Amino acid sequence: MTQFFRKFSHNPKNDIFSGITVSLAMIPEVVAFAFVAQIDPLMALTGAFVVGLVAAILGGRPGLISGAAGAVAVIFVSMIAEGHTKGMLMDQPIENMGFFYLMACVILMGIIQVLAGVFKLGRFVRLIPHPVMLGFVNGLAIVIFWAQVKMFSHKSPVVTDSGATEYISTFMQGTELYIMIALVLVTMAIIWFLPKLTKKVPAALTAILVTTLIVVGFDLDVSTVGSYIREGGGTGLKGEIPTPNLELWQNLPLNLDTLKFILPYAFLAASVGLIESLMTMNLVDEVTETRGNGDQECIAQGTGNIMSGLFGGTGGCGMIGQTVININNGGRGRLSGIMMALTLLTFILFTDKLIEQVPIAALVGVMFVMVIQTFAWSSFRILKKIPKSDAVVLIIVSAVTVIFDLAIAVFVGVIISALSFAWENAKRIRARKRFKADGTKVYEIWGPLFFGSIQAFNDKFDVKNDPEKVEIDFVESRISDHSALEALFNIVEKYEKAGKTIHLKHLSQDCKQLMYKASPKFKEVIIEDIDDPRYHLAANPEDFPKPLSEYKL
Repeated sequence: MTQFFRKFSHNPKNDIFSGITVSLAMIPEVVAFAFVAQIDPLMALTGAFVVGLVAAILGGRPGLISGAAGAVAVIFVSMIAEGHTKGMLMDQPIENMGFFYLMACVILMGIIQVLAGVFKLGRFVRLIPHPVMLGFVNGLAIVIFWAQVKMFSHKSPVVTDSGATEYISTFMQGTELYIMIALVLVTMAIIWFLPKLTKKVPAALTAILVTTLIVVGFDLDVSTVGSYIREGGGTGLKGEIPTPNLELWQNLPLNLDTLKFILPYAFLAASVGLIESLMTMNLVDEVTETRGNGDQECIAQGTGNIMSGLFGGTGGCGMIGQTVININNGGRGRLSGIMMALTLLTFILFTDKLIEQVPIAALVGVMFVMVIQTFAWSSFRILKKIPKSDAVVLIIVSAVTVIFDLAIAVFVGVIISALSFAWENAKRIRARKRFKADGTKVYEIWGPLFFGSIQAFNDKFDVKNDPEKVEIDFVESRISDHSALEALFNIVEKYEKAGKTIHLKHLSQDCKQLMYKASPKFKEVIIEDIDDPRYHLAANPEDFPKPLSEYKL
């Protein structure tokens, strides 16, 4: 039994308190994402609970916190609006049809993610270079910081000429602003200095409780979780236990047209969700110096989204902000994520009125501390010490994360890094030329032969002025792709058309197999029975009078 519980937590106290803290910090962020996607906050909170619980139990990275994330929510905005329109144009018009399309899209998103895990696509996160990781972390820290700055404003309803209600943000002023700043500083001070006095109580949770007691005790008129929800058009946190949404299957047309409509959004949301989850997993791996299972995390995220869609919730993924808070507060086991989800459900069911009294300033203070701890300050120091290409990637990924989106930033960073790597390797192709006693000219090729180095490779040869016999020695080179094969085939053709003999030697076994498969022509020019000059291994047993184990090879 003890071994069973250890799979979920090695430090239950830290995991429990950390999970509670994370759930408090998650509420305003999830609610904000709900407003962005123009859905009911309870729908987003349901998604956060279901995805968070399933991913915590089944995920490949203990300590990773999942929930309804903004990166995914933004994708659904246009789909929901268009879905509402499609619903009203049906033979029997259905109001809010976009929400039913949303739930179906979340289920399909989950299926795609499960398939990604089954086909082991999670391992590709290892191809993400470290400068991209640094840029991603810095950019995300800036995004989270700016999101907290926006909390220093009020949303006021304004009726437009068309009769629609829009919410205009106005920045706090005067006494209200000063009180907000003071409460944020009090929260941050407690988080910073309490661990220096004692580590027996969770600093972030203590800071939230103390700040809340100050606001309630002095009856301060400040922005709270409840007022924030009502300013956005919500009615409150009160909800019910999530149950399967049977209304979905009654109203949603299950046909090819529905699949064509939701598939692009589902694929994009699945991709963005997995990228954010796997990047967060990578970050936790580095902090904890352990290794998570990317494929298992893909399956867990997909299963969570399938369940969320069935229970009427929105899509979700790993949330780096909440994950960093969790890790920094000592939440390293699965129990922290489970506790976060169960606490979130408890808030919705029983303690909604109490949670609505928590001042936004307390949560902003927690997030500010997390931003300071998340930002890779060392990147300023190393910018002049790393290759210029890596420095450019770091800066560009940070900027794209802030301006556009995390997924776009990662794609851009990986592409730039790959092109930079290809360019650098393309310049490394070399050819040393020498002549044998019989007059044969030998080209000794150094460096990888691939699409980037083909031009430089072709420039090494002088077909017109070369002697009758030519050899190309690949002892320090490899044939990497189709472009290399095509270049070699063209070189052979040019020499043969010029009436000259050409041979290729010292090709590795896998290179020869690749070439034979590409063209039978290579069998005529590749020299098979030749030793690699770098290694000499005697094949005659008489050369080994003693057992092989006694030789130092």
